[in-house]
Amino acid sequence: MIYLELNNQGQVLRFSLEKGFYRLGRDRTWSDFDIPEKGWTIVSQRHAFLLQEGEDYRIFDGDGANPSTNGVFVNHTRITDGYLLKHGAELTIGQNPRDYIRLTYFNPAHSQPRVTPNKRQLSLATVQNWPVQLGRSPNPELSHCWQLDAPTVSTLHATIIKISASNYQINNYSRNGTFVNDKLIHKPVLLKDGDTIRIGPFILLLRQDTLELVDQGNQIRIDADKLLREFNYKLGKKRTILNQVSMPIEPGQLVALVGGSGTGKSTLLKTLLGIAPITNGTVFINGQDLRQHFNQYRSQIGYVPQDDIVHRDLTVKEVLTYACELRLPPDTDVKQVVKQTLSQVKLDFVRNTLVGNLSGGQRKRVSIAVELLADPKLFFLDEPTSGLDPGLDKEMMQLLRELANQGRTVVLVTHATANIDVCDRIAFMGRGGRLCYFGPPTEAMDFFKMPSPDLRYFPDIYLKLEQGETPEELEQNSENWHQRFLSSPAYKTYISAHLSPGQRLLSTSIPSKSAGIPVFKQLKQLKLKQLLLLSQRYLKLVVRDMRSVALALLTAPIGISLIILTLSGKDPLAQLNSPEISQAPLALRVLFIFTCAALWVGLSSSLQEIVKESSIYARERLVNLGLFPYLGSKVLIRSGLAILQTILIVTIVLYGFKSPTSVLLDWKIGLGITTFLTIIAATSLGLMVSTLVKNESEANNTIPLILLPQIIFSGVIFKLKGLASTLSWLMVSRWSMGAYGALVNVNSMVPEQSSRFGLKLPPPPFEATPVYDATWQNLILNWLLLCLHTGVYLIIAFRLQKRKDIF
Repeated sequence: MIYLELNNQGQVLRFSLEKGFYRLGRDRTWSDFDIPEKGWTIVSQRHAFLLQEGEDYRIFDGDGANPSTNGVFVNHTRITDGYLLKHGAELTIGQNPRDYIRLTYFNPAHSQPRVTPNKRQLSLATVQNWPVQLGRSPNPELSHCWQLDAPTVSTLHATIIKISASNYQINNYSRNGTFVNDKLIHKPVLLKDGDTIRIGPFILLLRQDTLELVDQGNQIRIDADKLLREFNYKLGKKRTILNQVSMPIEPGQLVALVGGSGTGKSTLLKTLLGIAPITNGTVFINGQDLRQHFNQYRSQIGYVPQDDIVHRDLTVKEVLTYACELRLPPDTDVKQVVKQTLSQVKLDFVRNTLVGNLSGGQRKRVSIAVELLADPKLFFLDEPTSGLDPGLDKEMMQLLRELANQGRTVVLVTHATANIDVCDRIAFMGRGGRLCYFGPPTEAMDFFKMPSPDLRYFPDIYLKLEQGETPEELEQNSENWHQRFLSSPAYKTYISAHLSPGQRLLSTSIPSKSAGIPVFKQLKQLKLKQLLLLSQRYLKLVVRDMRSVALALLTAPIGISLIILTLSGKDPLAQLNSPEISQAPLALRVLFIFTCAALWVGLSSSLQEIVKESSIYARERLVNLGLFPYLGSKVLIRSGLAILQTILIVTIVLYGFKSPTSVLLDWKIGLGITTFLTIIAATSLGLMVSTLVKNESEANNTIPLILLPQIIFSGVIFKLKGLASTLSWLMVSRWSMGAYGALVNVNSMVPEQSSRFGLKLPPPPFEATPVYDATWQNLILNWLLLCLHTGVYLIIAFRLQKRKDIF
């Protein structure tokens, strides 16, 4: 007996199939099956029909003229040209596991099923040995452990325990998190009937004391529905970057976004990825609003931007190892994953080569390899073939084709069209962000009326879309092609018949940045390990750049040595307390040089540290990079370098100058503490500025803007009064000079005090001031203010980096 079974969240309908043709829907005047109205609205009035083919049936979506609303899917691929059913075949009406209807076909006469059901069930009512363990490799001794094999799933990811009859509680043990009803859980959560549990790519459904695996996450589709992106660019005028763009991208497809410069390709890619804001419209992943569920999908998305997302001073193996340890659970076999990934992108032979010594194509492969570590099923690439020669371009496109053939959904932006034929679909964008064509590359030749179907003429399509001498004519030409596409058979075949938007939410904006893991929750989780790992990586990068390290360490000592030469044997520090000759003005200038040297080495070594790896940071932050570990690693390693710089400065000062008498603290100790605190404060200031600037060149250009106020408001060159005195509190130099001055008791040699010795001295450039009081209270105040500057700069840097977050 052949029959069809419809399971609507536990409500089951069975229909026997005996004749050659059947119609399925809620319209009783049309349907051959009795579908209830109440609770079955996922089924359209005229949803599908079945046509006998041999001993089985082929199912078609819609009524033959129009597609159904919620579609019929096989592994998230919408059927449009019919799907031949075999015994055991499972399809779904709709995509949301919480309300979809599962359609199963039975034909017992066929002993070899063509499709193996991909669901697994566990009856919690029959479990005797609690807890139920869920993970990549749970305890094999437990009879009810459940293996969910994926790189992003921990060995023991979560457990379910029984509280009472039909009441269960789930606990998360994973770094990558467990989601219940699309929300990340941080403490034990009581499960209710109908709740969904997401672990890595897997979705489980609790229904009537039964835990069911409803989605293995190995097939991902995208539905872009009416995407609109506008912004104001001058005098209230709006510019449209994306103009009502709709397109379906099925699982396992390789899709290229092509078109002229400024047509919105990269914006569309980032919108499909979920990291660019939109004015209107929605991007759905497997029927879910991507912007509202990004945290669930972030581990399943691979993204390779135009800029390389790898450090050039690390070897290929080191890059992958650090990325693996950052992104995957701590119990991952890192060596095995790295080895497998290198083999996949064919880079085994350069595993120990510095990334900076690789060719452009090899570097791009390393970036792709970083993303493949987590085995993402959705892959985005922005200009992966840019700058490659024709041979490497072909090699890269073939690699992307292989990734799509393995079941991944791959979307890329490209200007190179020589190998466009390997793509399943192309989206041709025109001026104003208009979609002028979507479909197979070969059919584009006919749509644009090219003289030959040969894809060698494909670049000529660009010329057709760019016809016009004025901006208005170019826009109109693009609009004409857009309207032509909307009325073409290609639009109906490749968009209307396939597009399956899910439930639209009211908000189209990116959710608040608190949608991710809360800051204090981050501190309680893997942040210490990230701090150590990032510090290790950063230290290795610093050490590999020995020229920069040498310059950073030697700049200040060399500068101070030059000052010693200019003094021609005079030692203003040693003679500060002499009653015979006042060297206070000169000594003050020498101390000022110490401050400037410390400021310089701190600023110059940190101004580029964040901005130069902005692309790497942005990608890692989208995965799970914590802000505290990231900034903490910079501060930790730079503090170590600051200690070395302080030792060198103190050494050269002690060698070139005799230690002055200090009533508070030994000169060597006070000099070291003040110098170190000044360097750290300047380093923190540099890190803060590095979060503000857009590129390394802009960072370098800020050095005069930062140093000039430090010099002017230090209180050494000019006497500060009123507002200037108040502004000096904002300067690191003011507190550094205050500490140095207090240590050597500069105030002891002002004219009023030295006049009783009968000495005729030139007027010094300063008067006795509390800034240089040789008291413990004043010295500690200066040190504390230097620490306060450091803390404030780091807090601002943290907040500025936090503002860059998309989610």
